[in-house]
Amino acid sequence: MELTDQGTPLHKQLFGTGFIWGVSTAAFQIEGAHDADGKGESVWDAFTAKNGKILNADHAKTSCDFYNRYKEDINLIKELNIPNFRFSISWSRLLPDGTGAVNQLGIDYYNEVINYCLQQGVEPWVTIYHWDLPQILEQKGGWTNRDIINWFSEFVTLCAKSFGDRVKNWMVMNEPVVFTGAGYFFGIHAPGRSGMKNFMPAIHHVVLSITAGGKILRNLLPEAQIGTTFSCSQIEPLSDKPRDVAAAVRADALINRLFIEPILGLGYPVKDLPVLKGLQKYFQPGDEDNMHFDFDFIGIQNYTREIVKYSFFTPYIGARMVKAEKRNVELTAMRWEVYPPSIYYMIKKFDAYPQIKKIIITENGSAFPDEVREGKVDDPKRLQYLQNYLGQVLKAKKEGSKVNGYFVWTLTDNFEWAEGYHPRFGLIYVDHNTQQRIVKASGRWYADFLK
Repeated sequence: MELTDQGTPLHKQLFGTGFIWGVSTAAFQIEGAHDADGKGESVWDAFTAKNGKILNADHAKTSCDFYNRYKEDINLIKELNIPNFRFSISWSRLLPDGTGAVNQLGIDYYNEVINYCLQQGVEPWVTIYHWDLPQILEQKGGWTNRDIINWFSEFVTLCAKSFGDRVKNWMVMNEPVVFTGAGYFFGIHAPGRSGMKNFMPAIHHVVLSITAGGKILRNLLPEAQIGTTFSCSQIEPLSDKPRDVAAAVRADALINRLFIEPILGLGYPVKDLPVLKGLQKYFQPGDEDNMHFDFDFIGIQNYTREIVKYSFFTPYIGARMVKAEKRNVELTAMRWEVYPPSIYYMIKKFDAYPQIKKIIITENGSAFPDEVREGKVDDPKRLQYLQNYLGQVLKAKKEGSKVNGYFVWTLTDNFEWAEGYHPRFGLIYVDHNTQQRIVKASGRWYADFLK
């Protein structure tokens, strides 16, 4: 049994009665049914079809087959005593051409998922955009094209009008720094673009789209709880040398502050990351006013910390990560450091913004090489990870931080983007050949904890 820092056992009651418990997923990572019932192609469908982009040439055409097995999986959520289920809506399932003609079969599908959740006593939490842009919009420039603010607004409006009578909790977008950085700067995620010429306009158009989405939801669903989610990692300098300390400040501005600060009305962190001055050329009149929105909650997603050192040869940022595998620390299957205090420090960091009303941990979890033995999956490292990170969430809450919920990433072992099926993050083991589900020891622990 994990102990809190006061030496008492970790119990759900310690978090208070209003604390929100859940599990998170994403449409592209679980649904499969890539071209079923009128669904259009997404950037991830196109990206996974290219040679050499995904580990082991994996693809998500079937993935966890949640599209056909949603009842089975929602039944498992109920069985595990998980009261809240976060999932995303596939843009190209609703609007195969990105805009215009609505695919009614896509609307019907998500209505069935939402209705079945409610029937089983599971509260649906909807992420509107979790990275799967319609490919047809990418061909028009994707997030580098300013028209995307209108395209995205149309999608948000459709979601709100179709599902807002039953969905009370909304997240506009998932982890903007990841899908813009990996997809439009490094090119290692869909759509596979690279360079500042793609990254800069994408940043600005995403900020304007997040706030436009928030305003549409507020207008159409005044009673809803509206949030948006951000990835974050604790950033520490390798040494106390001024060059390393300054490099860590720049890395923190890029990884943790780039999107949250403009949305809070603070503008881009240009002072600490001067390369962001380049954003100015994408500004149009009125943008300053349209860059911020008063969200009901901010979702933060933390897995690890990063150690940063000065690097003369790294353009734009003059900093680079010291890889965790070179630091002799405990690693997950993603080669990320296991460092529970990171979630405490990130709660504290976001809590320090007075504009943030409420923080929910919308993702936290770990991938380890799980194996089935005699029909069971014992995953002591994941179980320990969840307990230790939750202990740090509790510590922050007890110190008065406005953290009010925790969602595990993720329900089932799924398609982990460029890493394919290699990293297993699920509370539930999935054999991707047979679609057999096995609840892992960590899943059983979470069920007991939530009982």
